[in-house]
Amino acid sequence: MPLFIIRDDITRLDCDAIVNPTNEELIPGGGTDAAIHRAAGPALLAACRDLGGVKVGEVKATPGFRLCARYVLHTAGPIWDGGDKGESEALASCYQNALALAQELGCESLAFPLVAAGTYGFPCDEVLRIATEVIRRFLDEHEMTVYLAVYDREAYHVSARLFHHVMAYIDDRYVEQREASPYRSYCIESRRRGKTLRTTAESHSLACAEDGPFDAPDLDEMLRHMDKGFAETLFAFIDEKGMTDVECYKKANVDKKTFSNIKCNKDYKPSKT
Repeated sequence: MPLFIIRDDITRLDCDAIVNPTNEELIPGGGTDAAIHRAAGPALLAACRDLGGVKVGEVKATPGFRLCARYVLHTAGPIWDGGDKGESEALASCYQNALALAQELGCESLAFPLVAAGTYGFPCDEVLRIATEVIRRFLDEHEMTVYLAVYDREAYHVSARLFHHVMAYIDDRYVEQREASPYRSYCIESRRRGKTLRTTAESHSLACAEDGPFDAPDLDEMLRHMDKGFAETLFAFIDEKGMTDVECYKKANVDKKTFSNIKCNKDYKPSKT
């Protein structure tokens, strides 16, 4: 299952569990912690009192009460103190332990905020780096849909830069494919007030061509002129690389249902996104 970085209010997400970045005493503070308690209602605080606190990096679960999520996973993040006192390892534990507990609870979907990125002072880009590394390692071995919910504008722009670095990495290593095809894009979601907006940022080679912007041919038109269909081409590449189907859709960050549709339905056309 895939990882999505979205711009949304975590308290409104319809998933099995959400992560609450809190303190060791489990007393509601500010930011995301306070917002989750407001949305869940007073029963959440009563449930937290029964947990007996939580250590830094540890995760404990309560019901979601009035939230859409069935569970709230409470974790205490580390306070940033320059980065040389084990803060990164402690933060990675928050994400690792939340993923493990969500799996133990039978969750199929889980949403994280940027743990410790608010009042705890952790740099936003460092939180994103740690979070995505931990989550992607987990998804290599397990089935779950995971969301990273960023709400403020700064964090959203940092996530866009992160994806740009991923695309630059791909472009650096697949020069032949890049030169053969002009298409290089990534997508992150912004969901506000019930609407989903998709923002596509094209790569440097596409957006900054020496002769200025150009009109790329329509993807449907391009597909009509292919010698083989999409699915046939895809599975030929999979066989050529000696990959399994599971390895392919996990590395591609594509969910199992979409991959199954591609494989089993010759008329299925995945969306461009």
